[in-house]
Amino acid sequence: MFPRRVLVAGVSTRAAAESAARAGFVVTAIDAFGDLDQHASVRGLSLPRGFTADAAARAARSIECDAVAYVSSFENHPKAVSTLAAGRALWGNAPAVLRSVRDPMLVTQALRRRGIAAPAVHVGSGFPACEEITRNAEAAEAAESRPFSRTGGRWLVKPLASGGGRRVRPWRRATRVPRGCYLQEFVEGTPGSVVFVAAGGRAVPLGVFRQLVGEHAFGATGYRYCGNILVATGGAGDAALIDAACALAHAVAEEFGVVGVNGIDFVARDGVPHAIEVNPRWCGSMELVERAYGFSMFGAHAAACTAGALPQFDLVRARSDAGAVGKAVVFARRDVAVGDTRAWLPGDAIGAAASIRDIPHPGERIPAGRPVCTVFAAGPDAAACHAALVRRAERVYAEIVEWERGVA
Repeated sequence: MFPRRVLVAGVSTRAAAESAARAGFVVTAIDAFGDLDQHASVRGLSLPRGFTADAAARAARSIECDAVAYVSSFENHPKAVSTLAAGRALWGNAPAVLRSVRDPMLVTQALRRRGIAAPAVHVGSGFPACEEITRNAEAAEAAESRPFSRTGGRWLVKPLASGGGRRVRPWRRATRVPRGCYLQEFVEGTPGSVVFVAAGGRAVPLGVFRQLVGEHAFGATGYRYCGNILVATGGAGDAALIDAACALAHAVAEEFGVVGVNGIDFVARDGVPHAIEVNPRWCGSMELVERAYGFSMFGAHAAACTAGALPQFDLVRARSDAGAVGKAVVFARRDVAVGDTRAWLPGDAIGAAASIRDIPHPGERIPAGRPVCTVFAAGPDAAACHAALVRRAERVYAEIVEWERGVA
């Protein structure tokens, strides 16, 4: 019998808390936004000013619950996870697991031992290592007879406590790696991800996605995450990539013993997923699985964490006759004050029919670069789905302009 009172904590909890509530749990959520459209049965608390995992964990200590689950960005803060879970069941990866699976060097070495593609990494700072990387890059450039600048640089500077692509940028040759960052070899290809549920060293893949990164249509730049499209398995190329992504999920589950729902970001090149990062917690793409299949992600998470039980689920069969479903985060392109967002509320359409979620409160001020809302769309294929997401984002931006004119 599962504990019934569950606390969900993280930067944005709406999707995970909603999934937990639909699965029958009594849910309290604590996050940075306190969205207007949080599920009616969820008790929502927010820390809008200066949200951190540590602050959320401390605030959660006064909330009565039987179990806790976390979303981004707790995976980067094992001590905060310990604080959050003290005296109650932890549904998710323990601090020791987080320290291992969030170590880019350990992940790269483990996957390469298995013959799985993963870009090279260098953890640490200082000029000697950077000079060595520069020499290697120049040698590769000469061997391939193409300009080093073709991809904007062969290495990326990434924070060790990374999330959502923030602060990721190309590395400039012979410059020092900032403290708290590492270098990862740049892989040219299509960003993607796979999500799965795991227990006992086993994994059940639940979805493979095209990842939306840095797209101007959604107000994003650089390597900023801005959404996902759940892909179909119609073509031979899709099937091969999905099989390889599923093998990647199995490898991470076996190597690191992750539990519950997890995700892996990758870049697909020539049908091969190159593993970029493991996200050992609920991921933003997971609600697309629920929309597409009617599958309870939080229910699967709870079963895996409490009983080591995994669902009977065939990803290829589930997607074989389906189109594409996607979501995009719409970011503010400048400082804005939203109008009456109650018109965005889905009413009875919460779930698969709702096209706008993560709705801010009327009159809320949103700084440039922060999320305004999330839009959803579907289509017969990924291209059509993406076009529909762009159109819905355009309508959001148009409505913001109308609000601003009304204020003026």
